[in-house]
Amino acid sequence: MQIAPRGQYEWKLRTRTLPLGKRTLVMGILNATPDSFSDGGEYTSADTALQHALYMLDHGADIIDIGGESTRPGTAAGTPDAIGADEEQRRILPLIRGLLQARPSTIISVDTYRASTARLAIEAGAEIINDVSGTLWDSDMAATCAELRCGIVAMHTRGLPSEWATQASLEPKRIIPLVLTELRETASRLMRAGCEQSSIVLDPGFGFGKVGNENWTLLRELDHLRELDFPLLIGLSRKGFLGNTLRNDTGGESPAPHLRDEATAAANVIAVLAGAHVVRVHDVPRTRKAVTIADTVRTAAL
Repeated sequence: MQIAPRGQYEWKLRTRTLPLGKRTLVMGILNATPDSFSDGGEYTSADTALQHALYMLDHGADIIDIGGESTRPGTAAGTPDAIGADEEQRRILPLIRGLLQARPSTIISVDTYRASTARLAIEAGAEIINDVSGTLWDSDMAATCAELRCGIVAMHTRGLPSEWATQASLEPKRIIPLVLTELRETASRLMRAGCEQSSIVLDPGFGFGKVGNENWTLLRELDHLRELDFPLLIGLSRKGFLGNTLRNDTGGESPAPHLRDEATAAANVIAVLAGAHVVRVHDVPRTRKAVTIADTVRTAAL
């Protein structure tokens, strides 16, 4: 069985450093939103959100990723019609403070494409900014992250969520070259702005401007992204293409997002064996078990 080598890195965050590569890190998703595709509305109160964050930490999450705006397909994210920065900040800043009060050692990532939100989140105690636009939707984001000296996850995204349904499809042979080229450009843009290379993690952006089988091609060829020489974060959790494949297999309807966790775990094992360093998920306990098995295979004696 061919298993892709996985590089070893030291991910420099705001106040600490995380080793990447020896074992897979699990980033638990906490959406403080009313409309996220999988769990929108479940954790909009401070108490329910905090309790879910603590549950994920207790069951193996290494990082908690807090988001205040949905970027599911069809939303206005990245456009003037999106929710305002004030509303996004109202949703997430008390949660950051509350979580750090309850568990001061928690490593918090904030899922935002706005520089103003990034600044306030880092000042509140977050360590990482996770920008699904790869700093393309706010021209101040790269320089802001450089100034804040925080960890950064930069995703590859094609277009805006409102455009994905009508985008031209990609030929299979174009997918990996496109992602490689544009992620290199993203990393270069961040470093030109003053970000340290050791602060950057890249995300190929499953489902973000990739439709259906384009995502399967990306997963199949994921090991090619080792050419970037950056650690990789993978976000496959409960994505629509997993549900569509399960629907096709059974001949029924696509299972609801929360019923895609077994498929997510299987896809994440493939990603880890292909070289992923961090996986971002809704179901932390199941994922922790799955990546532990994948990591054991990776390190088994030859």
